[in-house]
Amino acid sequence: MARTALITGSATGIGRAVALKLASQGYNIAINALEFMKEQGEAAVQECRALGAESELFLADVTSFEQCGEMVKAVAARFGSLDVLVNNAGITKDGLLPRMSEEAFDAVINVNLKGVFNMCRHASGVMIRQKGGRIINVSSVAGVYGNAGQVNYSASKAGVVGITLTAAKELGRRGITVNAVAPGFIQTAMTDALPEKTREMMLGQIALGRFGQPEDVANAIAFFASEEAGYITGQVLVIDGCIAM
Repeated sequence: MARTALITGSATGIGRAVALKLASQGYNIAINALEFMKEQGEAAVQECRALGAESELFLADVTSFEQCGEMVKAVAARFGSLDVLVNNAGITKDGLLPRMSEEAFDAVINVNLKGVFNMCRHASGVMIRQKGGRIINVSSVAGVYGNAGQVNYSASKAGVVGITLTAAKELGRRGITVNAVAPGFIQTAMTDALPEKTREMMLGQIALGRFGQPEDVANAIAFFASEEAGYITGQVLVIDGCIAM
């Protein structure tokens, strides 16, 4: 039976790239998106099916404990198992600390950090019953090094590292590995929207002289999801082209 992967926030960007990578490797793919991203989510499902994978769209908000639980149950029921969870859903609401609103801080923490807790909490129960599984969390270099103007985002992504390290210790004896990736500047709609001067400054900090591609992150996640990574857990892999910090 094919293994099943659930990727949160997988209608576009890095999440979509992960879905397509795993679909190409024969996984069943559960695409997750919010209601307003339904059209993009359905398109991602069709792309996965074109690669020969079974795929369905599951609309759920990762900030909702209840919706996460319902989605995990629905995915396991639809495909017969939940073998890989990729916690990718994330948002930014940037601003300098002295001017950041409480709303901007709470919104980012709720999606990027509480969302990871919600999904790990529910998915781990299924994986424990299955006696195995893979959880891969998407952190960020901002959570490892910090980044000016992103105190909320950096805090949320540092928290993801904390969840990863602790969950790896708790779940290892149940046959579940928990790892994280920490991408740097990845070429997505978010970086495309930056002013040219900012992009040039960012590029100047990268040893490889280019932005990363979503596929660069997807390749690493696919490795963590694979049988070859069975003895790797509690790790945080930085994928940043070597940023000069």
